[in-house]
Amino acid sequence: MSDHLQPRLRVLLAEAIAIGPGKAELLRHIRATGSISAAARCMHMSYRRAWLLVDTMNHSFLTPVVSTATGGSHGGGAHLTEMGEEVLRRYETMEEKANAALAPDIAEFRKLMQLQPREQPKS
Repeated sequence: MSDHLQPRLRVLLAEAIAIGPGKAELLRHIRATGSISAAARCMHMSYRRAWLLVDTMNHSFLTPVVSTATGGSHGGGAHLTEMGEEVLRRYETMEEKANAALAPDIAEFRKLMQLQPREQPKS
């Protein structure tokens, strides 16, 4: 079992998180499922929350990262646009670079951390 000690990269646009680990995961699920609602279910979040995250991303970049089609006889769905694919690819590359650059510091930090929960004193 991994202790999950790792840096988390977020790209901010003013006060909004344009992209971060959760939004990147959401984009990957949208790519895999073709649906915002299915992606939300994969992440155990509400459709509304997923939609708000997509909306923030769509407004943070020059063009939308996710395109949607409403339902009907041919069904609805969502897919990553060219911009979405580019944003996700660049974000994942940045994560890899950051993790590699910080690996020695994280190893030292790990030595300073209590990686298992301490027992609470009994009253």
